[in-house]
Amino acid sequence: MTIRLVILGRQGSGKGTQGARLAVHYQIAHISTGEMLRNAIKHDTPVGRVVKDTIDQGRLVDDELIASLIKGRLGETDARTRGYLLDGFPRTLPQVKALDEITRTRPLNVVIDLEVPRALVIERLSVRLASEHRADDSPTAVEQRLALYDEQTAPLIAHYRRQGVLAVVDGVGTPDEVFARAVSAIAAATGVTGSGGDGQVSR
Repeated sequence: MTIRLVILGRQGSGKGTQGARLAVHYQIAHISTGEMLRNAIKHDTPVGRVVKDTIDQGRLVDDELIASLIKGRLGETDARTRGYLLDGFPRTLPQVKALDEITRTRPLNVVIDLEVPRALVIERLSVRLASEHRADDSPTAVEQRLALYDEQTAPLIAHYRRQGVLAVVDGVGTPDEVFARAVSAIAAATGVTGSGGDGQVSR
């Protein structure tokens, strides 16, 4: 079967790391909206120019713009035929509704909520800020994004729980421990354990 996943979690929860590992494990497309937007800014595309100030200030990018980018990406061959993992989308209820519409004919299999306490993600982001000096990890931007997550993204968890596709995964521990929990949660929801050498998922 084709695996279609969403991974949710606060900034600094490790969802980028786990998303990349899961995408390799299942041999599916890892679609990171943050990476898409940073690349757009780096290459000074029209989209990049629109979102640069927004990201620098720690605010969320316009829902319709993001949904349009995601719809186009999910329509590409690899995502349609092999599956995908969405990292960074959806983040708001309007984005959820847009994704529900986009995936109407090919629904999501499971939505992982990578649960990490707020205090721990702040500690992780402080370390990253000191080492990487990323504009979207300034102390003010970090606080703004965590507040936005609690206000706008957390209600997504309730939405997906109602849909019966939510799997809460403890994000505290080593990367290997968290990865193992995520794989177990996906297996419990889908019956799929991983991908064989031929690229076909195994049960």
